[in-house]
Amino acid sequence: MNEHESEHILPYGFLAQILAGLVLLTAVTVGVSYIDWGFLNVPIALFVASSKATLVLLFFMHIKYEGMVIKVSFISTMLVLAILISFTFWDVAFR
Repeated sequence: MNEHESEHILPYGFLAQILAGLVLLTAVTVGVSYIDWGFLNVPIALFVASSKATLVLLFFMHIKYEGMVIKVSFISTMLVLAILISFTFWDVAFR
């Protein structure tokens, strides 16, 4: 192994479990889309989508094992995104 190669942080079996969880959450997304939840359709879809994105970021992109600066940057970005999405919903709801 040369100096630029390194071993995986996580074992492949664990990554396969995360992949299975992502496939399961995708099936939940498809299943929920066939049910009329009324005004809860969008919040449920956003919750499932953000759960999948969190799994991908934490384990496949190794954010969980990065330094504090990267973690704070990620969390602050997610907070700003949540604020912008909530402002959009608020704007559409009160037109």
